[in-house]
Amino acid sequence: MGIVAAAVAGTVIVAAGSAGSAKTGVSRGGTLNVGWEQSFGFTDSFDPTGEYLGDAQGIYNNLLLRMLVGYRHMPNGPGNAVIPDAASALPKPTNGGKTYTFHLRPGLKFGPPVNRAITSKDFLYSMERIGNPKNGAQYGFYYSVIQGMDAFSKGKAKTISGISTPNANTIVFNLTKPTGDFLYRMSMPATGPIPVEVGKCFDGQPGKYGLDVISSGPYMINGIDKVDISSCANIKAASGFDGTTQLDLVRNPNYDQASDPYRKNYPDEVRFLVGASNTDIYNKIEAGDLDFAVSSIPPQVLRKYTTDPSLKKYFHANSGDRTWYLTMNTTQPPFDDVHVRRAMNWVMDKANLVKAWGGPTIGAVANHIAPDSLFGNQLAEYKPYKTAGDHGNVAKAKAAMKGSKYDTAGNGTCSAKECKGVLLISDTRAVDTAMLPVIEAGAKKLGITFTVRTINGAYPTIQTPSKNIPFAERPGWGKDYADALTFFSPLFDGRNIIPQGNTNYSLLGITPAQCKTLKVTGNCTGVPSINSQLDKCAVLLGQPRITCYENLDKYLMTQVVPWIPYLWSYVTRITSKNVTQYQYDQSFTTPAYSQIAVK
Repeated sequence: MGIVAAAVAGTVIVAAGSAGSAKTGVSRGGTLNVGWEQSFGFTDSFDPTGEYLGDAQGIYNNLLLRMLVGYRHMPNGPGNAVIPDAASALPKPTNGGKTYTFHLRPGLKFGPPVNRAITSKDFLYSMERIGNPKNGAQYGFYYSVIQGMDAFSKGKAKTISGISTPNANTIVFNLTKPTGDFLYRMSMPATGPIPVEVGKCFDGQPGKYGLDVISSGPYMINGIDKVDISSCANIKAASGFDGTTQLDLVRNPNYDQASDPYRKNYPDEVRFLVGASNTDIYNKIEAGDLDFAVSSIPPQVLRKYTTDPSLKKYFHANSGDRTWYLTMNTTQPPFDDVHVRRAMNWVMDKANLVKAWGGPTIGAVANHIAPDSLFGNQLAEYKPYKTAGDHGNVAKAKAAMKGSKYDTAGNGTCSAKECKGVLLISDTRAVDTAMLPVIEAGAKKLGITFTVRTINGAYPTIQTPSKNIPFAERPGWGKDYADALTFFSPLFDGRNIIPQGNTNYSLLGITPAQCKTLKVTGNCTGVPSINSQLDKCAVLLGQPRITCYENLDKYLMTQVVPWIPYLWSYVTRITSKNVTQYQYDQSFTTPAYSQIAVK
C-alpha cells in the first residue's frame, strides 16, 4: 500500500462504531461523500498498474476491482487474512511450493462499456502490463519471482513463460523459488483484471488508464458507460473522474452480489471530493455535507471530538501499520555522509513533529523503520535515538557529526558550503506546513539550512530520481500486506529503483551505472546497499524470517540511516451524523468503503 497512519507496540485503538463485522439490518442507498485534502496525491494518476498510494488502493480493493485474492474488509487480525475473491478458492501450492493454480468464480463480468465475461487472459494481460517497464509498475518487483517475468521485462521474451491460461477460467503461476507470501502479492491492485481492448490504448503511457479504469467490482466510475471504446482514438476520460478534484463512483450493473460474500456495498454512490483545506473539510463534515475525509485533522477539531462526550462516537482510530518519516538522499550532499544522517536523527524534535499531526491521539513517536506490530512487538524496546521527551539532543547530534567531511570547522556542526540552502521538498497539507518550522529549527542547530520548495501533491517529484531531491518531509509508508518484507524491499532495494514512481527515496544500493541511466547527479560511489540482506530474509519463514528483518531494521537505523522516522500513526477518521455504520479495513489500512452505510 505503500505510500501514505500505524500500530504502536501492537496497540489496537478502536473507537465506537469501528469494530466488528458489518451489522445486519443496515439500509442500502444514499451517497457517501468523502473529502480529500488539497489533492488526491495519486502517485500514478489512479492507474492500478502503477498506483501506490495506500488510500487509492483502499478504493480499488473495496469498490472497483476484484483481484484473485482479497480480504474481509474488517479491522485487526481477521482483516489481514487473505481470502479468495475473484478466485473460487485459495490454491494450495504444488511443485515444491512453486506452482499456484487459480480457478475463477463463475459469473464475473466487466462493467460498462466492456460488458463481457472476465477470463483468465484478463489477469494474464494485467501481469504483462506489470512486466512492461514502460507502464510504470511501481511495485513490479514483487512479481519478478514468476518464471520468465524478468526476460519479458527486458524484452528478451514476448510472453511470460511462468504464466499459463489452460482455459478461460484457469490461470497458473510457476515461480522460480518457493515464495511464502505469494498469495499476498496477488492481492495487490495491479494484479486485478484489465480488458486488453481498453488497456492496450494506454500501453507505454503510465497513469493514462487511471481516468478510464474498467470495473470488475461493485462500483464503476460515473459516466464510463458513455465512453466509446470502439477504437483507441475515440476513448475519452469518463465524466465522473477529472483526476484532480473529484472521483464519482456509482453501482456497476454487471456486478453479481451473490459472487461476493464479504463486500456489502450499501451506498448507491461514493463521491471523493478534493477540498481547499482541512478546516473547510471538517466544517462540512460537521454540517453533514461530507461524511468523512482523507485528511489531516485540525488540532482544534481533534480536541473537540475526543473530549466532547456527545461527539466521541463520531471519532474512529485504528491500528495503521504505518510509519511517517523524513527521508535523506544518500547521493546528495550533505546527506551522502552517514555522520550527517545520524546527527539529524539525534537533533530532530520528534515530539513536536507528532504534535504537528495532532499529538498522541494521532499516533506515537516512531523509533525505527517498521512498526513494532510487524515484528510481534519484539522490537518494542528498541529506541536507538531516544532523547528526553523525544525533543532531540544537540550534544549527541554534534558528537555524531564529528568525523563528517562536512564538519569543516571541527565543532560538530555541518559547516561546509554544502550544508547551506539544501533543497527540501514539502507538500501543501496543513500538517506539512506545521512540520516545516520544527524540521528547519532542528537542522539549523547543526548548521544545516534549507531552501524549501512546496508542491501540491509532492509524491511524483520526490519519486523521480533525476530530480535529485536531497531531503523530503512528505513520505509515509504503510504495509502492502501483513509481512515485514513490504517495509524493506520496496523502500531500500537498489534493484527496484525506477525512473518514475520510485519509492527508494534514499537511493540505497544505487550503482554508478544506474546513476548514469537515471540521470542522478551527486555522489554515486560507495552508496550503501542492503540487497544481499534483503535476499537472505526473503526466503525465510516463521521466527527466523521475523528475526532477520528485525536485524535488518537495526542495521538500517545505525549503520545506514536513510530516514528520520518520527511517527507511527493510527488511521483516524471523524464521521458525520449521516453515517449509520462505519468500518475499518485493516488490509489496506483505509476505511472499508464497501461496509459503510449512510442515511
